[in-house]
Amino acid sequence: MRLSSFTDYSVVIMAAAARAPLGTRLSATMLAADTGIPLPTTQKLMGRLAAAGLFTSARGAGGGFALARPAQAISLADIIEAVEGPIALTTCLDSEGHDCALEQGCRVRPVIGSVNGAVKGALSVVTLATLAGAA
Repeated sequence: MRLSSFTDYSVVIMAAAARAPLGTRLSATMLAADTGIPLPTTQKLMGRLAAAGLFTSARGAGGGFALARPAQAISLADIIEAVEGPIALTTCLDSEGHDCALEQGCRVRPVIGSVNGAVKGALSVVTLATLAGAA
């Protein structure tokens, strides 16, 4: 399993935001400068993270982005799912629908489902606060 560079960048952006004092309004320009991620990519990802409910945004003077929840209440799984969609190791575990000719007689799916649950569980216990402190 490998995460996309967009997911990796999203984790870095979120960790940088979590290191800012609580309630600080951040801009994509500030986070791009802090992280080294190109500004267009930062802008795109902040929009996606806001759409997923991880950032709030406000326009105008005093506007910008802020974490929607405390860093302790945002998990690595939340960030991954905001960018990648539901965590599913195989397509048959994806609730969005799939097309597998082996599904009816598949004896592996229940086991893979357990593994998927374990992976998601492990990612869910890693908080943004922990990630921000590690950087």
